[in-house]
Amino acid sequence: MTTPQLYKLYQENPLVETDTRKLKEGALFFALSGPNYNGNSFALQALVLGASYAVVNENVDPGNERIIVVPDVLHALQQLAKYHRQQFNIPFIAITGSNGKTTTKELVFAVLSSHYKTYTTQGNMNNHIGIPLTILKVRPDAEMAVIEMGANHQKEIAGYCEYVLPTHGIITNCGKAHLEGFGGVEGVRKGKGELYDYLRESNGVVCRFNDFDYLVEMSKDIDTVYSYGTNKGDVVGKALGGKTFLQVQMTGNDSLTINTNLVGDYNLPNVLSAVAIGKMFDVPMQKIAHAIASYVPANSRSQMLVRGSNHIILDAYNANPSSLKLAIENMVTLQADHKVLMIGGMMELGDDSLEEHQAIIDLIKNFSWDHVVLVGGDFQQLVHPYIFFQNSDEARQWLHDQHIQDTYILIKGSRSMQMERIINE
Repeated sequence: MTTPQLYKLYQENPLVETDTRKLKEGALFFALSGPNYNGNSFALQALVLGASYAVVNENVDPGNERIIVVPDVLHALQQLAKYHRQQFNIPFIAITGSNGKTTTKELVFAVLSSHYKTYTTQGNMNNHIGIPLTILKVRPDAEMAVIEMGANHQKEIAGYCEYVLPTHGIITNCGKAHLEGFGGVEGVRKGKGELYDYLRESNGVVCRFNDFDYLVEMSKDIDTVYSYGTNKGDVVGKALGGKTFLQVQMTGNDSLTINTNLVGDYNLPNVLSAVAIGKMFDVPMQKIAHAIASYVPANSRSQMLVRGSNHIILDAYNANPSSLKLAIENMVTLQADHKVLMIGGMMELGDDSLEEHQAIIDLIKNFSWDHVVLVGGDFQQLVHPYIFFQNSDEARQWLHDQHIQDTYILIKGSRSMQMERIINE
C-alpha cells in the first residue's frame, strides 16, 4: 500500500495509535516493534478493540483486509506523517537544545495559542515515534504548529527534519547533555546544528539567542535570523534578580515587566524566545506577557511546591552538567536562611561521567548548605563529605525523618533516578 493510499484511510478517521491500551474507536494501529517487544502480536487485538486497520510487517492474518502489511512499520508511520505535513502551508516551528527545550516549547505554544490555532508536542513526545504522532494530530484548522525535537546522537535531528519540514527553528543551547551519544560538546553542537543546516538549505527562519556566540557562529550564512538576547537583538530583556520567580524586564519599544511562574533566572532565554516568536508572528505584546505569566510549569520541570513551611524546587525531569550547575547556582542566589540540596546522578555522560560528577561536588563545596544529599549514579564512585543514598526511596525516608522546616529544597536528577519520588506521599 502506498503512502497516499494509507493517507486516505487516515482521513476517514484521523486517529493513529501505537499502544492498544490507548486505542480509540476507528484509529489506525501501527504495530511498532523493538528489541524487547513485537507489536505485530497485538494487531488482531487492536482490531477487536476497535481499530479500523492494523499496519504490520508480518502477515498475522492472511486474507484479512483490515491488516495492512508494509516492509517497515516505523518508516510507514513517518512517511504518513510527512504526507500529512505536506498538506499544510503554515509555520512549523521546530525546537531543540540540550536544556530548556520543553519549557521553551510550552512557552512558545502559550504565546502563539493566545492568538492563533496552534498544535504542539504533548508532554515529552519528542522522539522518532512521538514526533510523527504529533504531526498526525495537527488538524486542518491549524494556523501554527510547534514541534519539540529531542536527540542523543548525530543525524537524529536531520532525520526528524525530513518529515517535520520545519519553516522556523530554535536551538535553546548546546550544553553537556548526552555526551556519550554525541561524542562530546562539539558533537552536541554538530548534532543540534542539523536543525540550522536544514533551515539554511530550505531558506527557513532561525530564532536565535544572541548571548551564545556559538549559536551566532552556527547560524552564519542563514539569510533570515530573528534574534533575542540580554544586550542586543530584535527582542531584548533582562532578569530582575533576587526574586523566587523569574521576572523579565523587556526593553526597547516594548518596555514592560513580564512575570512568570518559573523558578530560576536560567529560564530567561526560554522566556525571551517565546517573546521573540510572538513578536515575529505579530502577537500583541500584552497577549504575549499575559500568556507567559499564565503558564504554570508541570511534570517536575522548574516547579515550586509549598509543603508546610518548606519551599521545594522540583526540577527532576532530567539533569545534565549544564542544567544542574545552573540550578545549584540559582539556589545560591535565593534569599533564604535554610537550604538543602538533594541531587541525583546524571546519566549518558560516557567517559566524562566521573569528571562531571566531581565538578558538581566541587561546585557544591563552594557554598554553605544545611544538608546536601547525593543519590545514586556516579556519585557513589567519588569521595565527598555529603550524605549518600543509593536511590530516591532511601532519600525520601531521610527527608521524612528530618522534620525540616522553613527551608528551600532543590530536588534534581536524571530521569532514571526518579527524584520526584522523594516528595511522594
